[in-house]
Amino acid sequence: MPRFTVHIRDEWVAVACRDTSKNIQWLGQEALKRYIKNKPDNGGIVSVKETRFLVRRCQGLGLLDADDAIDDVLEDNDFVELAIEGDTMSSDFIPCEPGVSNITAAYKEPAEYISLDGNSLTSTDLVNLGRGLYKIKLTPEAEKKVVQSRELLDTIVKENRVVYGITTGFGKFARTVIPIGKLKELQENLVRSHSAGLGNPLSPERTRMLLALRINVLAKGHSGISLETLQAMIQAFNASCLSFVPEKGTVGASGDLAPLSHLALGLMGEGKMWSPKSGWADAKYVLEAHGLKPISLKPKEGIALINGTQMITSLGAEAVERARAIAQQADIVAALTLEVLKGTTKAFDSESHRFCDRVQDAYTMRCCPQVHGIANDTIMFVQNIINTEINSATDNPMVFAERGETISGGNFHGEYPAKALDFLSIAVHELASISERRIERLCNPSLSELPAFLVNEGGLNSGFMIAHCTAASLVSENKVLCHPSSVDSLSTSAATEDHVSMGGWAARKALRVVEHVEQVLAIELLAACQGIEFLRPLRTTTPLEKVYDLVRTVVKPWIKDRFMSPDIEAVHRLLLDQKVWKVAKPYIDKYQTEYIPESRPNSPTAFALDPPASPRKRVRHE
Repeated sequence: MPRFTVHIRDEWVAVACRDTSKNIQWLGQEALKRYIKNKPDNGGIVSVKETRFLVRRCQGLGLLDADDAIDDVLEDNDFVELAIEGDTMSSDFIPCEPGVSNITAAYKEPAEYISLDGNSLTSTDLVNLGRGLYKIKLTPEAEKKVVQSRELLDTIVKENRVVYGITTGFGKFARTVIPIGKLKELQENLVRSHSAGLGNPLSPERTRMLLALRINVLAKGHSGISLETLQAMIQAFNASCLSFVPEKGTVGASGDLAPLSHLALGLMGEGKMWSPKSGWADAKYVLEAHGLKPISLKPKEGIALINGTQMITSLGAEAVERARAIAQQADIVAALTLEVLKGTTKAFDSESHRFCDRVQDAYTMRCCPQVHGIANDTIMFVQNIINTEINSATDNPMVFAERGETISGGNFHGEYPAKALDFLSIAVHELASISERRIERLCNPSLSELPAFLVNEGGLNSGFMIAHCTAASLVSENKVLCHPSSVDSLSTSAATEDHVSMGGWAARKALRVVEHVEQVLAIELLAACQGIEFLRPLRTTTPLEKVYDLVRTVVKPWIKDRFMSPDIEAVHRLLLDQKVWKVAKPYIDKYQTEYIPESRPNSPTAFALDPPASPRKRVRHE
């Protein structure tokens, strides 16, 4: 019999429907009947028939017509939201904000798999898993290690040995031995009590990354998780059943306890979950709708699920991947600005300005290779640390099946990724800092020899005046965000966990810094393309003309003032999708092959966008 799950105010109710030719109005009224059944005051509803309400599907939040037949608009096990007229939006209903998730509106189940062994996952792989491009499976070797590790744990429990986190309490309670009959309750209580995070939930993409990374770490076979539980986690990932994980609450040691506990809580069928089919709903309903059962924790499995640096590392992986992408494109944007401002690539050639009264260019133009270069080197350094952390066992205690022992250590400490991500923020910020100065030079007529603020009829039109202010505000915000969080530590757990990394905040603010860098460079790219309009019929290099053409597919030239934010967002999306890089890359590869044979094809480059051309074809004058 078809069944539908309906969210009313703060509760979910299940409605069975023998006859799906009935309409949505009937479904809503049946749900209301079940809602008021256990309410002392009927939930304030005087008459079900006279109560007016709206019904929408949780997936996509599309409104349903009251007269629609159920079988025309809903599928078995669909989730719907019922909003009673006069009510505000239920605080328990957590829709995904528009733009937050690319997999919310139209999720297509991937056909390809990534095999996890705990040793070879990369930050690129992890971001692609977050985007929903792959499912997960374990390698046979990983399955074997997991089984062997669990067998040792079962032996420890059977022999009633005293081992931290397995037969004892946690933190300050490490010396409290727990009776064998309560070991399951011990693990469940751990997950529930540690689910103490706050703030907005991670987006579905970021939760997928978090879950995938935890699976990868457990696949190493050093955590004592059972193969049954690990496979249940993989099934949840492959079905995109994603727990509600608040973004705040981790101090980065003993690992990311709060976010990972929320991740585990949903898998236990408690708290909230999201799936493309259900939207946000009670976890037990989401799992059931996908034919999955909640996991039942065995001894040690609770701590195996929540001890580690996966929140820091998964967000850090996204930050470093986005940083790498924007750093590549920053070179291209800067090259375009250099052309518009008629700069020179011969920065150290005394003859470079022989036909003008300038001796040399300003630092923001002349020193781009140095400033951009260290950003690229830092990104590579951080990516190496993140990739190491992705494939590191970060549990405690660690299980070594081949040696028949467990070791309580400190692998859960997030100092490595925390320090690296603070470093990333500081380095990547410089791309925005120098970009904002180039925007100033483009907008300032005394420096650019272009119309003030890159618009005709200045005064009547303001052009890029406030776009530059926006860039300046983002750079200023970054100055505060670049203060390292990992220099701080607050003692927790009754002084047992008395030095922590604060890596969760390091990761979150690194993402914010990278986003600001992307936005500032989007403004520069817009301004540089606008500058070209005033230099026609001169043309720049072939690849930079291709970049200009790309921008003009989403933003028209600035003839007179108009609503500017959509233009900035459109170009920001080009950078996010790496389309600017994809347009220029074939020319960069060709140049490196033909003119710099010894260079590596994929190495970062600044301004190597075209072989030397005839002066009459170039915007710059040398």
